[in-house]
Amino acid sequence: MDSRAITCPNCRIALKAYGHPGIPLHRAPGKEYLCDSCIYHTDDTCNFPQRPYAKECILYQNLAQSQLELEQQRHNQSFGVICRNWVKHNLGLLLILALLLGCFMIALFS
Repeated sequence: MDSRAITCPNCRIALKAYGHPGIPLHRAPGKEYLCDSCIYHTDDTCNFPQRPYAKECILYQNLAQSQLELEQQRHNQSFGVICRNWVKHNLGLLLILALLLGCFMIALFS
């Protein structure tokens, strides 16, 4: 099936919200509700009118999947990336330390 399909060719159920190929429409399986596993429901930032009984939603973000992706990002960061980020965030402190070291070296060898 084409990823840009708006409706299912077999059952004619809507796959995209408002007939727009860029807005995915998430559906709850069976008698479950999407809000039970949604990140926006958990942190209480959801403003969807059908909350907490939404069966279809365009805002849905799976809480378990988001946590898994966050753990993978934390695990995949190498030591070099961590050091680079630390240097970027503490550049002012490093410049002051370099200036003090330079002054100390001048005073020591003068």
